Order: sequence, then C-alpha cells, then structure tokens
Amino acid sequence: MEIFKTAPELQAFALAAKRSGRTIALVPTMGFLHAGHASLIDIARRKAEIVIVSIFVNPTQFGPTEDLDKYPRDFEHDRILCLEHGVDVIYAPEPDAMYAPDASTWVEETKLSRPLCGAKRPIHFRGVTTVVAKLFNLALPDYAVFGMKDAQQLFVIRRMVRDLNFPVEIIAAPLVREKSGLALSSRNRYLSEDEKQRALVLSRTLEAAKPAIEQTGLGAIPAIIEAMRVEIEKAGGKVDYIEALDAATLEPPTDATVDVLLALAVYFGTTRLIDNTLIWVKR
Repeated sequence: MEIFKTAPELQAFALAAKRSGRTIALVPTMGFLHAGHASLIDIARRKAEIVIVSIFVNPTQFGPTEDLDKYPRDFEHDRILCLEHGVDVIYAPEPDAMYAPDASTWVEETKLSRPLCGAKRPIHFRGVTTVVAKLFNLALPDYAVFGMKDAQQLFVIRRMVRDLNFPVEIIAAPLVREKSGLALSSRNRYLSEDEKQRALVLSRTLEAAKPAIEQTGLGAIPAIIEAMRVEIEKAGGKVDYIEALDAATLEPPTDATVDVLLALAVYFGTTRLIDNTLIWVKR
C-alpha cells in the first residue's frame, strides 16, 4: 500500500494506472475510519483493480463556528484499517497541498444542496463538491463510493457528476449502524455514554415512521414528523430539522413522488448527528 501526500504524486500514479488499462475506485473520506467506511472500501475492492482512499479533513466545508479543529483524527488507525481491507493507495494531503493560498475557483451545485443540511450550513456543500471534483481530477476514478448515511451529499455528488460530465460511476453504499441502531459516524466519539443512549431515539423514530408513511401515504407526513419531534425532544435531543422530501428532487413530495427521503439532524449536547431512511410512497 502506498501513501501519497501531494496532488502530483497521486495524479501521476492514477495516470499511469489508466494508461495501463487498470480500473480505479475512489473512496473519499475525512478519516477516523470505522466499519461504515470499511463497507465502502469493500464495495470499491469488488468493483475495481485499484482502490484509492482519500483521508482529508476538508476545511472548505466547515463553517467558522463548526468543529474543524477538533474533528477526530487518527491516521495510524486509518492506515491499518485500509491495509486490512486491501486498499492500494491512501491519499492524505495537508490543506496547502489541495488549495493554493489564493484559490478562487469553486464547484457549486445550486438545487439539491439548498435544503436540509445545506439550509443550516450554507457553505458546506460548495466545499464538498469542490474537493470531490478535485479528487476526481487527481485520482481519475472509474467508480466512487459514497454512503447513504450522508444521503444529501450522495445526491449532490450524483448531480455534479451528471451536470459536469465526469466519467465516474457513483456507487451508493447502504447506511451502516451500530448494533444499537445508532448510525455510524466519526462524530459519535464526541457523545457521552448517556448521550449515546439517548441518541438511539433517532433510529427508533425513523424505523417507526417508515411503515407509517408507507401504509398511509403522504398525507400522514406532517403528523408523523411532529410525533418524531416530540419523541426526540423527550429524549433530550435538540432538533435542527426533520424533513420528508422527494428523494429525486429534494423538494416537497407531490403526487408524482416515488420515494421519500425522511432525514433529520439533531443535537445531543454539542454533537450534531444526522440520519435518514428512504420510504416508498403508497399509491
């Protein structure tokens, strides 16, 4: 397994691989890897001859009051996990290797990035799309694997790839949970044991809402969301948002909606957790 720290190193490796006819799968991460990331790597390993994992805490997707400086990092742990799962290359640059001091070019998706987390974190997705576009230009992947835990991010990246004609197939990987039901996240380490137990209300309410909406249809959504809010607040969560949107457009569902994305963001203490489920709409 090779470890690259600079953009020219990675791009030269990828160009040589492509010229030799080998396929590449990319798994973009911010590190502090867990079983959810491992599942993405395993999918990438099955799809391509070369697997590249990027480990980069991208500063441009953090707002001024967000947790960039304290975002968890453990490169040695990440290196071992990548080695165990057959990764060929880790790309682990410093910020100045990814962004020139006077960088002034951005890649921005302007529709799917607006609701949900985009409404609460206005610069977040501009940073995500910019860094992912840069990674695509450096790693030259045939495939890129993103998890459904960050469903909006997945949808935004898919739209960027479609609109800008990137020759990359985006693969959606299932959301992975702890045995308790809590969605795996690097930010879970911020939670106290008490907060972790109380946060289980997120998966419980999503699990209960899914059959309720499937069986009763779109008209039940407002009441179901309100019931979820009550349960989450009883458990000590501070709701940032709970929304049910058309999964294809991330707009309010209509009679044409096929699947609904029920997504939420909730604070337990100072830790913001996100979770979601996809729901088929009854006709």
